[in-house]
Amino acid sequence: MDNLTHSMAGWALGQAGLKTKTRKGLAALILGANMPDIDVFFGNAPWDPLAIHRGFTHGLVGGVLVMPPLLAGLLWLLDRWQLRHDKPFKSGLKMHVPWLIALCYLGAVTHPLLDLLTTYSVQLWSPFSGRWYHADGLFIIDIWVWLVLGGAIGLSKWRERTGREWRRLPQAAILVTLAYIGANLLITQRAYAAVREWAGDRPVDGMFASPPPAYSWRRDLVWREGGCYRRSHYDPFDGGFGTVGACEPTNMSDPLIRAAVRYDPGLRKFLKWSVLPQAEVTRKRCRAHIAIGDARYGEGRNSRLGHETDLPLPGPGC
Repeated sequence: MDNLTHSMAGWALGQAGLKTKTRKGLAALILGANMPDIDVFFGNAPWDPLAIHRGFTHGLVGGVLVMPPLLAGLLWLLDRWQLRHDKPFKSGLKMHVPWLIALCYLGAVTHPLLDLLTTYSVQLWSPFSGRWYHADGLFIIDIWVWLVLGGAIGLSKWRERTGREWRRLPQAAILVTLAYIGANLLITQRAYAAVREWAGDRPVDGMFASPPPAYSWRRDLVWREGGCYRRSHYDPFDGGFGTVGACEPTNMSDPLIRAAVRYDPGLRKFLKWSVLPQAEVTRKRCRAHIAIGDARYGEGRNSRLGHETDLPLPGPGC
């Protein structure tokens, strides 16, 4: 999910009443909810799990177990510094370290759970496993989640400033958001079932059901069938399972692809992330242009996410 959604998840929990448990409580929730995205600063790290977004820092070990106590320690040190420098605390709250740690953990847990709901996937067991997990319940930027959580937070803050009861709106918004996510997960499971029913004895692997922007009840389907990908769509309000397209070859068995992977480190990193890689090879006189995308986000070089490289070829005059 985008960082605004992650921030609103932590903020909504705070406005639901948890920010009153300790000084720095709201900061713990919001920063904890964004903390796993620190991996974007380590894109060139030699350790592979850190070289790819949504790896170690998004997993149950790095993101959920290791990082929250570090954040709590930094917030505690900031609080001590403010006390030594006579910085005023407007909230009037006391520092409660166990609650501070607990809220850092709670904020951090929301991050991989929200990211898990998208087709971009999460390596939940990194660094022990490179397997990607996905639930395909939400688009990476869900405007309905924005409206529900953002609206509740804004109204809650206004009611708090005017001395009214302010906790119930965020509490209700959290419940509505959870119900919305549950409904979308149910739609995704029905879309999966429709593919399996259509496939019969055909091999179905690597299935993804992408919700498009705004139209959260629809699903753009893609799955692997042997050495190719098939596509369809699912809309529970418009005929259910749609027409299945022709099988698009992955082209990943081409010897030039294997040579390009050995040649280009960036391509190797991309393939560690890509779950449904799909390649196109353009052969020229002294080189081959290799374009690899991910079938989740378009076909071949038309994929929104991909990597391209030029592989030198031997030959006369080369």
